[in-house]
Amino acid sequence: MNKKFILLGAFATLISTGNAQTGSINEVIRSIEQNNSELQATGQSIQSQKLTTRTDNNLPDPTINYSYLFGSPQEIGKTGELTLTQGFDFPTLYADRSRYNKLKAGSFDRQYEVARRNILLNAKDLCLDLVMLRHQKALLAERLTNAQELSAIYEKRLATGDANILETNKIKLELQAVAAEHATNESAIHTALQSLQAMNGGKSIDFTQADYTPMVLPADYEQLRNQLLTSDPELQALESEKQAAQKQITVNKGGWLPKLEVGYRRNTGLGEQFNGFIVGGSLPLFSNRHKVKIARAQSLTTNLQQESSKQQADTRLTSLYAEANQLQRSISTYDVSLMRSTLELLKQALNARQISMIEYFAEITVIYQSQSALMQLQNRYQKVMAQLFRDFAI
Repeated sequence: MNKKFILLGAFATLISTGNAQTGSINEVIRSIEQNNSELQATGQSIQSQKLTTRTDNNLPDPTINYSYLFGSPQEIGKTGELTLTQGFDFPTLYADRSRYNKLKAGSFDRQYEVARRNILLNAKDLCLDLVMLRHQKALLAERLTNAQELSAIYEKRLATGDANILETNKIKLELQAVAAEHATNESAIHTALQSLQAMNGGKSIDFTQADYTPMVLPADYEQLRNQLLTSDPELQALESEKQAAQKQITVNKGGWLPKLEVGYRRNTGLGEQFNGFIVGGSLPLFSNRHKVKIARAQSLTTNLQQESSKQQADTRLTSLYAEANQLQRSISTYDVSLMRSTLELLKQALNARQISMIEYFAEITVIYQSQSALMQLQNRYQKVMAQLFRDFAI
């Protein structure tokens, strides 16, 4: 097996293993894959298209005719004629159409994979957003607890004349702001969970994963790029379409071959009976006009679409890889332990009256904003990596 396939296979296995626990992203995706109405409809539509394509290679219906003739004068008698015929195309056409149908079926299967991937990728994005929202909720809960503790302390100090109304009001304003953010956060979590349930066919879904699965960006981009392009179902679908379009040219060329007909004939009359065979055919002098030109034009169109899609996919991968690299560097600049220890030191300094309430809130606001920015960066990094490895991680 190619070493590139082994590396990405191991990467996909790592992601799957990391999400194997109950209530994980992986479980949510598997559930949605089974229950999503849009995906089920797409599967039925693809199956219908495959069956429709196969019907083009069916034999035409047999034809039965019976004629009953009365003679005049009556002495001539009566006669009857029964004919049973079956028409069919030149035999080689059926083999060509069969190969064409297999290529089209492969293209339809790839189209289903694209639809499946896009739906499940949307579900994964929702899960990643829920992880971020829950991190934000924990941070807001911490801010709310801190503001409530300070509010209780300064209410007592205000009553004893040890604090001024400006400091007390500043805490109350912080409480209001955090409470509003907390309510918004709760609403966003509820909306995301409802969206997941809708994607799961309306069935309740359990998503409890608290943290992101670690994802490391491979250092060798060229190796990664080649493998990701090879595994892209959109490009695979276009390759199948390209081959099918080439085969369609052969099929349409075969359309100039004569159509054949065989059958049985029986005549009766005046006590006599005649039985025999019918052999005939038709020349497609008009029905196949321009069909070869049409097939060639369609083949050229497919070739151009494939080339354009390859370029777009290449550009997309380059952009995602560069963004993931930049996000990785940005995330590494944040020191979470430093931020947390600084928050504690600021609170101690406030309690010791070394800084004012105004100074305290100015400082902690900067730190909380940094923590929130870090959460946004981590979320974006996870989404970019999910997009980059969408054909392996879904």
